[in-house]
Amino acid sequence: MGTYVLPDLPYDYAALEPAITGQILELHHAKHHAAYVKGANDTLEQIAEARDKDQITPTSLVGLEKTFAFNLSGHVLHSIFWQNLSPDGGDRPDGALADAIDEHFGGFEQFKKQLTVATASVQGSGWGVLAWEPLGKRLIVEQVYDHHGNVGQGSTPLLVFDAWEHAYYLQYKNVRPDYVTKLWDLINWEDVTARYTAATRA
Repeated sequence: MGTYVLPDLPYDYAALEPAITGQILELHHAKHHAAYVKGANDTLEQIAEARDKDQITPTSLVGLEKTFAFNLSGHVLHSIFWQNLSPDGGDRPDGALADAIDEHFGGFEQFKKQLTVATASVQGSGWGVLAWEPLGKRLIVEQVYDHHGNVGQGSTPLLVFDAWEHAYYLQYKNVRPDYVTKLWDLINWEDVTARYTAATRA
């Protein structure tokens, strides 16, 4: 059975300074993301063991499925997050993605404000997400609570902003909006554009 693996970052831990300190990035990647990977793998093993022993019950399965979804979704979103960021990022997209943002949000500044507010105001722990919604064939901004609250929308994440406290608290304390503002200087639009192209062709 395949297992999930913590991906290497495409840059050094200190590469995103001063927006994100090397200390925060190392803790975030090597501790928090690694914990989601381990959690997903461990839970898969527990489900397989329960299945092999014919111990799958409504009570046990509900808890295991929820734990698996939490950890796997955390792994997926963090894997996107690292690729969405770059020490050479910032500015704004061009081409088809820029046109789609204009069409679905009325312009880049309107989109930027919506994603910023969505990320800064998500209740508790969660994410602000730019996603492609295939049914309506449009870009949407979502607030994802914890890691896995929007599965029913069937959308594909393109750009994700981590709003969990472990992503910023050591540096920005409780001022989440300042952290979100700094993320815009790190966006790897080449990666976001590639995800948009793949999602719209699927």
